[in-house]
Amino acid sequence: MSQRIRVFALGGLDENGKCLFVIEIDNDIFIIEAGLKYPDVTNPGIDAIIPNIAYLKQNKNKVRAYIITHGHDDQMGALPYIYRHVPAPIYGSSATIALIKQYSQSIVPAVKFEFVPIKPTDHVTIAGYHFDFYQTVHAIMDTSGFALETVYGNIVYTGDFIIEHNSNKNYKHDFNALAKIAERDTLLLMTESSGADKPGYTSPNHRLAPHLALPFQEATSRIFIALYNQSVYNLEEAIEFAFSQGKKILFYDNETEDYIRTFQNFGSLSLPKERVVLRENHLRMPPQDLVILMMAPGEKIYKKIAELAIGENDDKTFKINTTDTFIVAAPSAPNIEILASNAIDDLYRTGASVVNITRKKITSMHAQEEDIKTMISLLKPKFYMPIKGEYVQHVANAKLAVSLGIGLNHMNTFLMDNGMILEINEGKARVLSHEMDMIATGDVLIDGLGVGDVRKDVITERQQLADDGVIVMGITISRKMKQIVAGPDVQMRGFVFVRDSDNVMKELTNIFKESIGEYFSKPAMTLEEARTLVIEKSWRFIKRETGKRPIVIPIIIDTTL
Repeated sequence: MSQRIRVFALGGLDENGKCLFVIEIDNDIFIIEAGLKYPDVTNPGIDAIIPNIAYLKQNKNKVRAYIITHGHDDQMGALPYIYRHVPAPIYGSSATIALIKQYSQSIVPAVKFEFVPIKPTDHVTIAGYHFDFYQTVHAIMDTSGFALETVYGNIVYTGDFIIEHNSNKNYKHDFNALAKIAERDTLLLMTESSGADKPGYTSPNHRLAPHLALPFQEATSRIFIALYNQSVYNLEEAIEFAFSQGKKILFYDNETEDYIRTFQNFGSLSLPKERVVLRENHLRMPPQDLVILMMAPGEKIYKKIAELAIGENDDKTFKINTTDTFIVAAPSAPNIEILASNAIDDLYRTGASVVNITRKKITSMHAQEEDIKTMISLLKPKFYMPIKGEYVQHVANAKLAVSLGIGLNHMNTFLMDNGMILEINEGKARVLSHEMDMIATGDVLIDGLGVGDVRKDVITERQQLADDGVIVMGITISRKMKQIVAGPDVQMRGFVFVRDSDNVMKELTNIFKESIGEYFSKPAMTLEEARTLVIEKSWRFIKRETGKRPIVIPIIIDTTL
């Protein structure tokens, strides 16, 4: 018996986030993750970016399942947007499903998912194929990797993981299950690359608790702890440490409480009622007994911090005092460093004791060199494919694999890009990278409720507005009478003049009048052509005078039309 296997990514290669991998065996498609990523400054006004799923739409009758290994938005954030186009059962742990539901309610509440709950370590048959799931340790509870059985051996997808030994059932690297998988041949190993360029094991440098001891010891009043939503492992550490110090927990806002209660509701997080203070009662509590938890995703956590620090938060019963201790346990990512730096600066201005825990002190919970080596050495794959992260991290991952001396080399270790296909047929692998063979990929921009309807020229205009501002020019005319009825009026926003602004305003007014005069003198000229003439003349003048290119919007009202 033979199988034609195709493995490719619609997102998640040479980028951080937007993960969506596809395993296609004959006429059966399995979608692994369906994530998003957040925009940088080059995409102003965009809320999120998801993968192009045109291929999945065209082949939706072949899609048998979504497999979501954990509940981070880079793994499942695209689901609310793409599911109605490509519906299929979603397999995930109870924690993962709960987070998908909570996240989707805030995005597209009308979407009806078909969920199939599985245990983090489980044996499941999907569309006739055998999947062995094994529990992993990551920043969120109940995460998994899996092995998909084929006639040539297993395709093993590690998910996000670190090698750690602990007694917490929510964060258990199930070596027993993994060892059983390793007893069978591994055809292809797909391993994350985000930490592949960092030496050693991730553990124990990912742990928050050691960094809490001194601030708790020195604190004389309330303690604030700010965390990313993604860092549930660190959240549990913070709660457990606070309880060990005799403190009580207070949720900063509804968003924080709802998120934490999600885990409590299905029994994965213990929060004794007597140890949690209601927000309406917090002013009546001794301040030295309180630990206030603040959580939010991505850059939003720093917006919350800044608003509280400068007194622009919604709940005015919360105000930072000079006696407070504020622990920022949300190391900033490169795309939000400026926002993070400004927020922390605002915290220092309050006079509170600030503890900023950076990536130099605590590492991200992604596999580093020794974690990856352990996985490769255990499974000894015939073929190897680094996934997730930037290209430089993929290269580091591939070099690790080749260095282990288990038969991996440049012929069977594949550095892929989104859209390239790894085809395995009769046990032999090749990469289809010709333009004619590749799957269509790219970014689909999410703008409010709009999905993919923001064109490149709209983004360019937004960037232009941000960089150079806007000039709005208005005039009312009568072409029949060949005269100006009212105006012209020139208004400017976000536009900085290099020279005397009065002279620029005067010249723009003259350009507007001259262009209207040309419109009067040329009967064949349309109103739209007159507007274009105003824009072009204005741009030439502004470029010469200021070096800038603002958006110019001429509004011409003809009373005779």
